[in-house]
Amino acid sequence: MNLASRSRRLVAAFGALALVVAAGLPAAAQDIAESHLSAARAALQALKATEEFDIILPSAAQALKSELIQKNPDLQELIIEVVDQTAFALAVRRGDLEREAATIYARTFSETELSEISAFYTSSTGKKLLNEGANVTRGVLQAADIWQRGIARDLAQQAGEEIARRVAASQPPQGEAEGGGEEGAAQE
Repeated sequence: MNLASRSRRLVAAFGALALVVAAGLPAAAQDIAESHLSAARAALQALKATEEFDIILPSAAQALKSELIQKNPDLQELIIEVVDQTAFALAVRRGDLEREAATIYARTFSETELSEISAFYTSSTGKKLLNEGANVTRGVLQAADIWQRGIARDLAQQAGEEIARRVAASQPPQGEAEGGGEEGAAQE
């Protein structure tokens, strides 16, 4: 009985430990409601958040073809055919990235927030922001660069003038330093 009691306590302790560890781990995709994941996918699509990754597989395929052809130029046609077929077969794995990205967004934003994000970025204003955002950012960076140069120039100029003024004010007039100056000459 004593052994059975210890075993139950040990099992209970391990169970409690497992719950604590599980609570500390991020939720898996299956722990997120399908409507929440759907809202995340809609936000991703509206944001065009993963479009930049579309080039990864074609770029990897092109790099591999170049490398293999350089090593085996006599197999060029075979290399192109096999690498293209393999890349095409792997293209279905693009969905894995979409699922992971949706899960990350769903963990970060509530379903309501994701719906609001999607609604904004599918609006004409949101679409304009996506399309013109890079140009606007470039313009702001150029304006900041011009402002930075101007503010640095003005800081140097104004600080230099103030330092010169204070140094001049702290120096005795030249005439006094020479022993009487103009006042002494006028009194004679």
